[in-house]
Amino acid sequence: MPKWKSQTKGTLPPMERTNIHRILARIREALEAAGVALADFVPGAVASSEKSSGRGPVTEADLAVNRVLRDTLLRKGEGWLSEESVDDFDRLRKSRVWIVDPLDGTLEFIAGVPEWCVSIGWIEDGRSVAGGIYNPVTRELFLGSLETGVTYNGTSVTASKTADLSGAVVLASRSEVKRGEWDNFEEAPFHIRPTGSVAYKLALVAAGLADATWTLSPKNEWDIAAGVALVESAGGFVQSLENSLLTFNRRSPRLPGLIAGGASLRAELSEFLSSRCRNAQPVPFRSRL
Repeated sequence: MPKWKSQTKGTLPPMERTNIHRILARIREALEAAGVALADFVPGAVASSEKSSGRGPVTEADLAVNRVLRDTLLRKGEGWLSEESVDDFDRLRKSRVWIVDPLDGTLEFIAGVPEWCVSIGWIEDGRSVAGGIYNPVTRELFLGSLETGVTYNGTSVTASKTADLSGAVVLASRSEVKRGEWDNFEEAPFHIRPTGSVAYKLALVAAGLADATWTLSPKNEWDIAAGVALVESAGGFVQSLENSLLTFNRRSPRLPGLIAGGASLRAELSEFLSSRCRNAQPVPFRSRL
């Protein structure tokens, strides 16, 4: 795994800075442990079964990583929400909660497409304030917090500074593209790049490796918690289709579609989607500053 280098920004008291660095160290440790657990599995050659909930496939890799993450991360007084754990609503009484997806992009993992990742988000009072995302195949590590900023394989990064949709790189869900949900954008002025795993797409946006991404389909908190923290920590923006602030650790983990990108694209992107998305709610730009 790439070496992580910390960085310090902001003016929070030393005690709070120390705490967030400890949180980031725990995230990194958990991602390392997940990488070790995943070494026993070969992407593209893993058996899968359908979840009893009907929410898609699950593999032994998903379950193994879930056990590792829980054992490594969870401590007394902290809540837990994971795609592969039975939901314990005791988390609703916790102000600090781990929201994880042991393997985001299971379909890509099963198919052997290197666009899946382990995703860990740290929530404080409903806001995702720190996160880590690791793609074991490409050995990409995205790590950061609102206090420290974001690193990509140990190097400080920021979200895209692109201010014009013309020529921008927009990451699209592979499954949404296959279902025809992006047909409405065929004549758009930007480049569409189908990519698996919404967590991975958000991480790439946070690192400035793509300019924007959005999904018109509802997602669960574990899909996006870490990615939201990374994009916002890197100076980008994330909003729901209704242009509302995303909050986490709700009773129902289901969230509406979202838009994310570099801050300079926010107004133009919101206006564009308002006029072009037939199935989306209006998303007029309103500053939250």
